[in-house]
Amino acid sequence: MKNDKSKFSPEQHEELLRTLKARFEKNMNRHKGLEWAKVQAKLEANTEKLWSLNEMEGTGGEPDVVGHDKETGEYIFYDCSAESPKGRRSVCYDREALESRKKHKPENNAIDYSILSSYVTIQ
Repeated sequence: MKNDKSKFSPEQHEELLRTLKARFEKNMNRHKGLEWAKVQAKLEANTEKLWSLNEMEGTGGEPDVVGHDKETGEYIFYDCSAESPKGRRSVCYDREALESRKKHKPENNAIDYSILSSYVTIQ
């Protein structure tokens, strides 16, 4: 799967920020002492990370801030969904493994799949 960040519209950008803010406010126990305004400022300064969070969200994940590294200034996002999202199941390691499977062939492979990571850091 190819990363196509050019298809991430301003409307999607704003909708994702609203979704992330709502999740942030709903789950304050995950990020005590953090302020959404500071997190949002970092996200808006690092749109490639925002795109990654959008991809995580788009596959059924629920990215949320879980920490802040005071030394580096990074905010840490994990996928906080209760179970593996359907959009990220049935995956093997690489294309060779995918093509070699005869029975119960996975739908995709991790090397070609752009966002199997369950965390993102925003510096």
